[in-house]
Amino acid sequence: MHSAPLRVAFAGTPEFAACALEAILAAGHEVVLVLTQPDRPAGRGMKLSPSAVKQLALARGIEVDQPEKLRTDAQRARLFACAPDVLVVAAYGLILPPAVLELPRLGCINIHASLLPRWRGAAPIHRALEAGDSETGITIMQMGEGLDTGPMLLKRSLPILPGDTTASLHDRLAVLGGECIVEALSALQGEGLRPTPQPAEGVSYAAKIARAEAFVDWSRPAVELERALRAFDPFPGLASTLRGTVVKFWSAEVVDPDGEPDHPPGTVLAADVSGVVIACGRGALRCTVLQRPGSKRLPAGEFLHGFAVCAGERFACAEAGAT
Repeated sequence: MHSAPLRVAFAGTPEFAACALEAILAAGHEVVLVLTQPDRPAGRGMKLSPSAVKQLALARGIEVDQPEKLRTDAQRARLFACAPDVLVVAAYGLILPPAVLELPRLGCINIHASLLPRWRGAAPIHRALEAGDSETGITIMQMGEGLDTGPMLLKRSLPILPGDTTASLHDRLAVLGGECIVEALSALQGEGLRPTPQPAEGVSYAAKIARAEAFVDWSRPAVELERALRAFDPFPGLASTLRGTVVKFWSAEVVDPDGEPDHPPGTVLAADVSGVVIACGRGALRCTVLQRPGSKRLPAGEFLHGFAVCAGERFACAEAGAT
């Protein structure tokens, strides 16, 4: 005998969340309300643009609410009126106050893109790549008032591949997140899930990416910079300046990772069709895809055709606060 369908409310904003909502709908669950961030300016014209979650919800005929906050009774009215059994949260962008956390009879459950307690916080995918983790995954977590501190309901791992960027890892995690939330909801319909407290050991925090991090400190080891390059793709990119021009680096290979360069960090060691080789604190980076402002990403040979770079020149070591 099958349990009655759950009344699911969903709170999310970007594509990661839209993938989860799509999976929930495909599994046949009843989504009674979607909460998402208010429309934001986007694109060159800075026109108000709906979130990926809103676009999907409207296409499926689901009621959408976009409160600026959830602090007042008026802001929470539509959520309370729909009386959900469970609220699923995925990259929503708003803090849920106690009144919301206590509303659904089965609680609020979050789809988090890391293997908690590692990488609690805003940027778990970026930080896992930057740190050189060999794996990440999805944790379905019962939400509380702390920052990603609630008990775990379900956890699935995913290997981080050598060439992964935040973009590629995001897409794989989004699919896994959809699979995990469907599994979790099915379990909640039946015998439920047994919450497991997060261990006290192994806690780390995935701080939001600061703009200053996008500019290269060439005194760091090449291995670390190559990881940062992949972590900051597609945003904010990894950049440095040469002759007053900001150059972004989108793909690179580590050269002689343990070598101690004879030149100051940031010095161009070679520049040809195979890449622009730049000295680091340890080893060097052969940058193979580069970009100038107003241009697109280009392979090194094409980039050098429009912007000459010569051995012996030196990229700025960092430019914190630059845009």
